[in-house]
Amino acid sequence: MTSSTSTAAASGTWTLGDLMINRIGFGAMRLTQDGAALDADAVPSDRNRAIGVLRRAVELGVNHIDTAAFYFSSLRSANELINRALAPYPDDLVITTKVGPARDPAGQWATHAVTPTELRGQVEENLRQLGCDHLDVVNLRVLGTHSIAERFGALADLREAGLIRHLGVSNVHPHQLAEALAIAPVVCVQNRYGIGIRADQDEFVRSCGEQGIAFVPFYAIAGAAGRVGVVGDDAAEVFDVARAHDASPAQVRLAWTLHQGPHVLAIPGTGNPEHLVANVAAGALRLTEADLAVLGDLHRRVGG
Repeated sequence: MTSSTSTAAASGTWTLGDLMINRIGFGAMRLTQDGAALDADAVPSDRNRAIGVLRRAVELGVNHIDTAAFYFSSLRSANELINRALAPYPDDLVITTKVGPARDPAGQWATHAVTPTELRGQVEENLRQLGCDHLDVVNLRVLGTHSIAERFGALADLREAGLIRHLGVSNVHPHQLAEALAIAPVVCVQNRYGIGIRADQDEFVRSCGEQGIAFVPFYAIAGAAGRVGVVGDDAAEVFDVARAHDASPAQVRLAWTLHQGPHVLAIPGTGNPEHLVANVAAGALRLTEADLAVLGDLHRRVGG
């Protein structure tokens, strides 16, 4: 496929609340280091290359960037790289961030923010790093199946105060989404999902679409490897489809997620300029019904 001429516009659009975005976006998690993300001992990325990747993403039509204050290495902060590369921000750029997880200055994981004061502190830290007076979208990232009412309610209060425009949830179960919706509008669900990953999410993906809520898979390319990134060989079925379209397995994985519904978005992340171009081009890849049948069978077979 002709990745050099494809832009994010080829992926189609979706509206988060009142914010229209192209369905292929960019995830900032991998910007700050080389190798595995969120590793306290990771080698910091090249600053100029990271800034160049962000600027190139916007040139390619990306207008949705996913980030977080806990995306950092010893010398790099994803939010501050975004600020340096793109501020003053284009009017159509939507920056989504998330709160809940926390890391100490050394990069070690700390206790999740759970109180209104802790969550407000994380929101304000994102505002400071990004240089904004409000955040476009804030996802509450959670662990477990317990109630999220108090935490989501705290973010809803910050939305009413004007610090947040729209709210989302991440790593949630259907009953937690229902709980959040009883408190305030939810524009997106960000959960782990992809070919062969979390086939138990299929019905939840469809349900989000029926409710007009964006579903935003993370680790759609990396699959089971998660924050480590792509490792080893891909499934034969993915390679076969990739060869048929003169595409890469990563592009097929991204295209498959986008084919799961018009409400499904993609936020592939990379610090590599060539990978960025290829990821954006995946939004133009149109899989056939036969492709989708083969990949769907693979997904259900191995996606327990």
